[in-house]
Amino acid sequence: MKAVQFSEHGGREVLEYGEFDDPEIDSDEVLIDVKAAALNHLDIFSRFGLGALHRLDLEMPHIPGSDGAGVVEEVGEDVERFEPGDHVALSAGLACGHCEFCRDGDQTLCTDFKIIGEHVRGIQSEYSAMPAENLVPVPEHVDWETAAAAPLVFQTAWRMLVTRADLGPGESILVLGASGGVGHAAVQIADYIGAEVYATASSAEKLDYATELGADHVINYDENDFAEEIDAMTDGRGVDVVVDHIGKATWQDSLHSLRKGGRVVTCGATTGRDPETDINSIFWNQLEIYGSTMGTPGEVDDVLELVWEGAFEPQIRETFPMSEIADAHEMIEEREGFGKVVVIPDSEM
Repeated sequence: MKAVQFSEHGGREVLEYGEFDDPEIDSDEVLIDVKAAALNHLDIFSRFGLGALHRLDLEMPHIPGSDGAGVVEEVGEDVERFEPGDHVALSAGLACGHCEFCRDGDQTLCTDFKIIGEHVRGIQSEYSAMPAENLVPVPEHVDWETAAAAPLVFQTAWRMLVTRADLGPGESILVLGASGGVGHAAVQIADYIGAEVYATASSAEKLDYATELGADHVINYDENDFAEEIDAMTDGRGVDVVVDHIGKATWQDSLHSLRKGGRVVTCGATTGRDPETDINSIFWNQLEIYGSTMGTPGEVDDVLELVWEGAFEPQIRETFPMSEIADAHEMIEEREGFGKVVVIPDSEM
């Protein structure tokens, strides 16, 4: 088969789309005929060898990709949930299943938590062998781009807003980077909950998209200091919740955008992991800081059911053949467009 792969860490030049050994399934795995895959910032980080906490130690060559969907080709002898012909999508969180957190039902806290495509080989290939427990059924009416693009960002945003920050109807929320994957999912989920949604982006076009998805107020962060704008828009009160997946470049302003007793929830740090932190603001204003990673199987089921029903819609900024994977990475790195970038096996184009 052919697969997106790299044999060393580095810039976009290390990416190639070439021959790779056909996958063989274990007894608990499913062989997928991949129809579409989607990119996340994880793909950029893994290409550079950057894990959430440590440098990645990957088996090379590495196949990236934490989002994808396709048709079940074959199932292992222990698999009962799926059969050949089923449509499935990948949910990329890997948990051990037996630590105290897994046994308590929160696999995202697993002491050996990993992400398919980041820590182990991913799904950007013509065929992929994946654990059955990491697959979710996809109704046949759902197109492949939607099925591939939805799981990671919508489960991440759902856990951030619903489980961790406990966002309620009538509360106010600021979503940073509303044009990105997690950002555009968070805007839709916050609007669905009934919150008043503030959103930032870097262009009028992106802000228009955010408004269409449910943002009530928008801020161009390239032209305005968003903390000052929030202060003015809320008459000095601040918002109840801030969604910050940007990190170093926005952290201080995120804290300063919160009301007293407000909460910030973060799932990433695309601009750097080591921001200055105004500790005085945290204790004086009694702020709460929540970290969040991926979602539990139950959270994944809950939010993807709403995607399949059409309540939420992953926006697709561009679709590329897998052979043009370097161009797909460039689009994410240069922050071009709104929503998710999808890649499709050349044989499916």
